[in-house]
This record gives sequence, structure tokens and C-alpha cells, in this order.
Amino acid sequence: MAPTDENTQVGRQASPPVTTPPDPPPAGGVARDGRMPRWLPRAMVLALALIASFQLGSWAFHQLTGLLINILISFFLALAIEPAVSWMSARGLRRGLATFLVFLGALILTAGFVALLGSMLAGQIIKMVEGFPDYLDSVISWINGHFHTDLRRVDIQDSLLHSAWLRKYVQNSATGVLDVSGQVLGGLFQLLTVGLFSFYFAADGPRLRRALCSVLPPTRQAEVLRAWEIAVDKTGGYLYSRGLMALISGVAHYILLEALDVPYAPVLGVWVGLVSQFIPTIGTYLAGALPMLIAFTVDPWYALWVLVFVVIYQQFENYVLQPKLTSKSVDIHPAVAFGSVIAGTALLGAVGALIAIPAVATLQAFLGAYVTRYDVMDDPRVQGHRRRGSEGLLTRVRRLLDR
Repeated sequence: MAPTDENTQVGRQASPPVTTPPDPPPAGGVARDGRMPRWLPRAMVLALALIASFQLGSWAFHQLTGLLINILISFFLALAIEPAVSWMSARGLRRGLATFLVFLGALILTAGFVALLGSMLAGQIIKMVEGFPDYLDSVISWINGHFHTDLRRVDIQDSLLHSAWLRKYVQNSATGVLDVSGQVLGGLFQLLTVGLFSFYFAADGPRLRRALCSVLPPTRQAEVLRAWEIAVDKTGGYLYSRGLMALISGVAHYILLEALDVPYAPVLGVWVGLVSQFIPTIGTYLAGALPMLIAFTVDPWYALWVLVFVVIYQQFENYVLQPKLTSKSVDIHPAVAFGSVIAGTALLGAVGALIAIPAVATLQAFLGAYVTRYDVMDDPRVQGHRRRGSEGLLTRVRRLLDR
């Protein structure tokens, strides 16, 4: 019996001890002893860092929105003058000098047009102010003759000069001078910013493309250069179409104003053509207001005729002329051109309306190389014709009613 007990004790001593596995942590992520898991502080810090980065990025984007829009305008303006700069550069001129000459020519034309228009407008305003008493007398005599009243110009002038409305208007105008001055200075600064960026984009175009391609592989470099070339062609085509529509609009309004014997008809025709085409959204109203004002000084009925002609021509331009010229020069569908202008206006306002068509045309032409097209089968339904023997909807309805 002794050896047996001895072996049993030895076997018991040789057997390994039995260990129980630790209990898994609870679902809440907190250990049973109440301590916080090690990963939780790092996760909280990472989440707070992401939220702070998003807020900082959103704030910076809203603060720099104006600058980004100016850079976008400058880029498309540089694309528009790129053909002229490249043509002059190919004939021996440095790109900087060629860009300067293009900007100088545009500045001289703009300054001359503004000076001529300003002198014309100032002369017409002086003429209106000098002739206003006579016009007021004619209106008063017409009212007295038709309504049997006894109005006098002196009484009307005194009531206007001593009216509370006029005093309030003068006070508001005096306080609004500073606001107008601030807006003018802001507009000049924005114009200077756009001009400087456009000059650098056009003058340093090859260097900019080289710097952009230096960070891309060769396959991507070819795609970027191709997209750049397409953007230049489409922007130039859009500028050509706008210039052609400005010419047609200017000639049409010149003929009307000349027929009505309105003074400064050539200048007004140029004004209507340029402003209505190159100032989006409100350009049409600005373009038509000045000829109406000048025509009003000749005859009030002439202003009404000018208004009617502006409205009719605008409808003709929107639905007939612009879709055809835009689709041919920029090579996009008229409906796509119209929709892109609406979308650009909703996103960026007047700037979006101005650059929407060349941007969409560039994107469409660039993506067209990656879209596979197939031959369309010869089927009458493609041309909008139904097959012979096919039942229409009315035939099916009548058959059902007959049952």
C-alpha cells in the first residue's frame, strides 16, 4: 500500500496547476477595477483635433473666399489672353512684354470708352437739368387743362424744397457717401488684385505649367497639359462668341437709336453691346437704362420705344442668338449652356455666370476622351419615328373600353 500512496503523491505533485482565464472587460470599455482604458484618452484627443482642424479649415475657407474667387477670375482672364500673348511671344517678344502690351491695349480702350461715355453722360445730365423747368411747365399745363386744376411751378418747387422727404433723402445721402466711397475703394482694390494675378498667370504661364507638371508622373503630365490647352481654346471661343454677340447687339441698338434721332447713338450702341454681354445678370438692365435716359431727354415716348426694343431683343438673344453662337464656338448643347449659367449663378453669383460656360465646355471636352462611343443602329425610333404597326396609347385605351 505504501508504494501506491507514494506514486500517487508524486503524480499529484507533477500535475500542472489549473489557472482560470481572466474575465473579459465589460461592454462599456471600463475595466472591473474602475480604471479608464488606455486607448480612450488618445481617441478623445484625436477626435478633438479633427473637430478643431475642421473648424479652422472652415473659418479659413470663408475668410479666403473673396481671394479664391479673384484668383479664379484671374485664371480665366489669363486663359482668354493666352492666344494673343503666345502669338506675340512666338514672334520674338518676351512673354512679360507681350502680356504688358495686351493689358496696355485693353486699358487704353477701356479708359477711352469710359471717358467718352462719361463726357456724354455729363452733357446729357446738364441738358436734362437745364430743360427740366420747361418740361415741368408742359406737364403742369397738361394737368391743368385736363383736370381743371390751378397748379403752379413755383408752388410745386417750394413744396418739394421744404418737404420732409427731401430733407431725409439729403441726410441719408450724406451718411451714405462714406459707404459708397468704401465700396469704390474695395472695387478698385479687387480690380487691382485680379489684374496682378492675371498678369502673372499669363506672363509666367510656361513656368507655372512646368512647376505643376514637375510634381506629377509623365502620364499625368500629358493629361494636365491637354486640359490646359482645351481650357485655352474653350475660353477663347467663349470670348469670341461674347464679342460677336456684343457686335450684333451694338449694331441693332445703334440702328434703333439713329432712327429715333437720339444723340450719341454710336457710343450708346457700343455701351449696350459691351455691358449687356460682359456684365452678367444685371448687364442687360444697366445697358438698357442709359439709352432710355438719353432718349427721354429727346421725347418721353422714345424712351418707351427703346424699352420695348430692349425687351424684345433680349428675348431673341436669349432663345435664338446666344444658344446658336455658344453651341458653335464653345461646342456645348444650348440647354447645357443655359443650365451651366444658372448653376454658376447659384454657386458664385455673377462670377459663376461669367465663367460657367467655358468651365463646362473645358470639362466636357476633357472627359470626352475617356468616354467610349459606339455606332448607333439604324432604327427609326432613333429619329423619333414609330415603327409601322405599333399601337399607340389611344388605340390601347379604346381596345380596353371596347372589352
